[in-house]
Amino acid sequence: MRRAIEHIPVSQSDTAEVRGTVTLAFADRHRRRIRLLDDAGEAFLLDLPHAVRLGNGDRLRLVDGGVIVVRAAAEDVLTITCSGPIAAAKLAWHIGNRHTPLQVLKDGRLRIIDDHVMRDMVQGLGGVVFAEVAPFDPLNGAYHGLGGGGHGHSHGNDHFEEPHDHDDHDHDHHHDHGHEHSHAHSHGHSHSHAHAHAIGEPHDH
Repeated sequence: MRRAIEHIPVSQSDTAEVRGTVTLAFADRHRRRIRLLDDAGEAFLLDLPHAVRLGNGDRLRLVDGGVIVVRAAAEDVLTITCSGPIAAAKLAWHIGNRHTPLQVLKDGRLRIIDDHVMRDMVQGLGGVVFAEVAPFDPLNGAYHGLGGGGHGHSHGNDHFEEPHDHDDHDHDHHHDHGHEHSHAHSHGHSHSHAHAHAIGEPHDH
């Protein structure tokens, strides 16, 4: 089986031969080790040193030469138009405050994964929302790519048959074990949650 061992961001120049493409939805693009099928139906093993958020146009270098290009799949999204750049900046802040991944389009519009709670919030803040089916390629967090894709930890699980997506974590890791022992549970998690929190009021950090 072909094996992809290196992630090459779209911003980094590379002249390797393209040996295929793989199209993945947003929720499937935070990966470390998993068996995948490229768009031609041929299997390959993604086997990276740490979990990485795969962006549209990123490449995966194969052990035997060449690369597989990542494509963002079309999915249900909300595309948002604001009255001006200041309104867009304010709305982007509110969306970010909900830990919701956000894409900024070249024309200044905003895009998020379709979610009825976020739709109501955006409309309540004056944004005009259009439901579309389009590729979703959000901005990476400021610490993306540092310390294992921004998570600051490395799970020891190499079970590529049943990989867990780091976007789907919903735990705080504030363990109060009550042990007499001096366990230093320093997980160092710096999660950038890739899901919209269905919360009635935005929480301030």
